[in-house]
Amino acid sequence: MVGHAFMGAAHSHAWRTAGRFFDLPVRLELTAVCGRSEQRAASAAERYGWQSYETDWRALVARPDIDVVDICTPGDSHAQIAQAALAAGKHVMCEKPLANSVAEAEAMVDAAHKARQAGVRSMVAFNYRRVPALVLARRLVEEGRLGTIHQVRAQYLQDWLVDPEFPLAWRLRKDRAGSGALGDLGAHSIDAAQYLTGQRISSVGALLETFVTERPLPESASGLSGKGGSERGRVTVDDAALFTARFDGGAIGVFEATRFATGHKNAMRIEVSGSRGTLAFDAESMNELAFHDRSEDPDTAGFRRVLVTEPTHPYLDAWWPPGHLIGYEHSFTHQVRDFAEAVAGGTDPRPSFADGLQVQRVLAAVETSAAALGVHIPVPAAPRS
Repeated sequence: MVGHAFMGAAHSHAWRTAGRFFDLPVRLELTAVCGRSEQRAASAAERYGWQSYETDWRALVARPDIDVVDICTPGDSHAQIAQAALAAGKHVMCEKPLANSVAEAEAMVDAAHKARQAGVRSMVAFNYRRVPALVLARRLVEEGRLGTIHQVRAQYLQDWLVDPEFPLAWRLRKDRAGSGALGDLGAHSIDAAQYLTGQRISSVGALLETFVTERPLPESASGLSGKGGSERGRVTVDDAALFTARFDGGAIGVFEATRFATGHKNAMRIEVSGSRGTLAFDAESMNELAFHDRSEDPDTAGFRRVLVTEPTHPYLDAWWPPGHLIGYEHSFTHQVRDFAEAVAGGTDPRPSFADGLQVQRVLAAVETSAAALGVHIPVPAAPRS
């Protein structure tokens, strides 16, 4: 695994846990973790259960005892690491967004396609696809329970940047992160909307806003915690993104991603409405799905709260008795399970790098539209994997 901060912790937990709860066709070994600081990499190895550590990802990729490379770094290094790992014959899991630009994502898709011919697999890590309630929602859509899909309403609301004295972390620099709330949060909503509906976003009209344009420079290199110093630097990404969308299957959508929604910590919400019903999900109530069936008697019809904890629900036969809740970390464990099963079975895990490219093209179109004052911009279709 390359990178060991927030996502590295979540991924480490998943790699440690997946084989203990699911009957996997392979045995997972946490061979090595990589970070630029020897002290922090050694500490991460000890804390998260990795057998060794490296301070250069190139050394990690070259090791013959490693079969899979999991990329948990900022977006500016995804393309370089992924392409090198695939060329070295390593299967790759890469955090979202896939890259910082469409060009980088296209190069990653080309590398993945070439590696695939040699049996080397790759996947982009959109963990919300592994939340049981959302997988159940997709199943209901596929079964036709919503009828013709008309509308999608998606929000991703956080508030950790409201304090103007929060330091200039890497997530606030375009050269490191690619974009702000748009890529950090909006990418999840875009992927979830396309996953649930089975339709791709074909055009967008957008508005981006940066509320705090300068922040204190961080005193430490990590920049994700602690107080900033006296010097200030420019914020080069968006704090909030709003856009409307058309889907290639006829649906329309409205999207909001912000890190300035005071009082909201991780409200990843999505609602899909069709001719026969509506489904709604909120990550702050992760074990629940709201479902309205329009065919029911209107005297008693309404949104039904579905507690997604039954053993017949996706993934949940491996966990606890009904009513005993699971959490955020389980989505990463499910992700590892699916990845390991696909690689061992010689099939392509999903979402693919091509799926990641499709999201990347939507992100780029949103930025282009915002720069053109909201003009609707078409989204070129990525190749289907």
